[in-house]
Amino acid sequence: MAAKDLNSHLGLALIFLFSISRSIWGLEPQPAPSTVWEILPKYSLPSGLIPSTVTDYVLHEDGRFIVMLDSPCYIQFDYLVYYEKTITGKLGYGSITDLKGIQVKRLFLWLDVDEIKVDLPPSDSIYFQVGFINKKLDIDQFKTVHSCRDGVAGSCEYSWKSVLQLPMPTNEIQMLITE
Repeated sequence: MAAKDLNSHLGLALIFLFSISRSIWGLEPQPAPSTVWEILPKYSLPSGLIPSTVTDYVLHEDGRFIVMLDSPCYIQFDYLVYYEKTITGKLGYGSITDLKGIQVKRLFLWLDVDEIKVDLPPSDSIYFQVGFINKKLDIDQFKTVHSCRDGVAGSCEYSWKSVLQLPMPTNEIQMLITE
């Protein structure tokens, strides 16, 4: 009976020592932020840059990322913004570069957002690089995560394609019968 107790105590001691040594040597996995919205503030960026419909994301050690949305969508900030189903780029402290998958509407054109930056130390401004244009906006509108909408409402919903499209024929045209 004493040998059995000694073996069980010895087993528990080995398990305890193994778990301590894993923690000391850094072998214990560190909990990663669970959402993309928790990662952005760690890089001094507002969490509301990405919509609420994220289904998955990948963040590589070099900062390259892929964010997958449930579906493409629109969010109205100071400007109407379109998010493709997949967004890619490179995350750095205070910036997102090589950005693909986000567009902004200016007048009648959709323009690719190439880069997003914030001031360091933080200020009330955020900067969007769209081609050769650098647009400064108030950062407050990007601090909360926004819900998407599937389509564009109002004047934005009419593209050239919809203007040039012929009306759909109807089967309910009444015929006049004369006798």
